[in-house]
Amino acid sequence: MDLAHLRAPKGAVKKKKRVGRGDGSGHGGTSCRGHKGQRARSGGKVPPHFEGGQMPMVRRLPKKGFRNIFRQEMAIVNVDQLKNFPEGSTVDAAALLEKGLVKKVGCGIKLLGRGEIDRPLTIKLPAVSSNARKKIEAAGGTVVVGN
Repeated sequence: MDLAHLRAPKGAVKKKKRVGRGDGSGHGGTSCRGHKGQRARSGGKVPPHFEGGQMPMVRRLPKKGFRNIFRQEMAIVNVDQLKNFPEGSTVDAAALLEKGLVKKVGCGIKLLGRGEIDRPLTIKLPAVSSNARKKIEAAGGTVVVGN
């Protein structure tokens, strides 16, 4: 036996239904599509959202809210997350990315004041809340805003 004589097992391959080849074939006339109408025509498909002519769901429901296309997503870091940094180190965007506290910088990073800190750090970030600034400076650290 060689490749030229290979065959699929019996019943594994079905013949394609040939329609529109006369009444004697059993698939003539309307070619198994019924009589007239949208689905009998070529390209006659009904889109999935079509609801039979009644008012579609997307038009029945009221519009609500709005999405600001100018929104700026800032990454958020809280004061209690800075406990991973050793005393006297500098905390900036690169250091936060390296430690895994921020996944992506986006439109900047903002330091918020949740939690406590017990060591002096130098913070160099684009935005720092007033509460976070007080806690950092109370611990003996410095804050430089803007990058």
